Amino acid sequence: MYKLKQHTLKYSLLAALATTMPFCSILPIHAQSPEMQQRLMEIRDSSAKNKQALARYTWTEIQTTSLKGEVKKTQQFQVRIGPDGQQQKVEINQTEAPPPSGGRFKQRIIAKKTDEFQEYGQQIAALGKQYSQLDLEALDQAYKRGDISMQPNGGDGTISLIVKNYLKPGDSVTLVLSQQQKSLMAVQVSSYLTDPKDAVTIAVQFAKLPDGTNHVSTNQVTGVSKQLGVMIQNSSYQPIG
Repeated sequence: MYKLKQHTLKYSLLAALATTMPFCSILPIHAQSPEMQQRLMEIRDSSAKNKQALARYTWTEIQTTSLKGEVKKTQQFQVRIGPDGQQQKVEINQTEAPPPSGGRFKQRIIAKKTDEFQEYGQQIAALGKQYSQLDLEALDQAYKRGDISMQPNGGDGTISLIVKNYLKPGDSVTLVLSQQQKSLMAVQVSSYLTDPKDAVTIAVQFAKLPDGTNHVSTNQVTGVSKQLGVMIQNSSYQPIG
């Protein structure tokens, strides 16, 4: 009799577990609030409209690279969106810091370090561009995993969506949205290149053109360990044709 009760209890527990497992697997998706779903839909719609609108413009991008706060290089580009939907850039001006003084050996060492920092600057600038252009599929996957939380920002009319594990494991992205305009105002990122110890911070600010098109105004990218920063500024938007 005792063994019969044990078997009955065992099968009852297994049946209960089998019944609840499907619900547990989908819980992180449906646990999100209707308001969060609405905000994500607004981001998707706004992103698609702005991408189409920006394809009708050309603009100037100024990229300034600094090391420990000292400007080392400034580049100016003319930018437009190509047929593949990616940015096409033509460099129109460049200024660099004066060449190093000293003997040949010292100059070779400095030149090598300069090349290394320039390569690193290009890498973190590319990372900054990647985070400033929303990856809607990655955002959708983060939502399904339950990696997005929402936080009101007081009385300033904005709301923040905090996204974990967005493009890389362990990264963190904060999307600041205007509740009235239903568009992005800022993106704040804590990420890295290949090693999480090589921290990179990204601060993106958005602005609107006269026709309402939302665009990246500034993008400050900082390689923390190397104290190297890249500031990207976009301005002088002109309709094509």
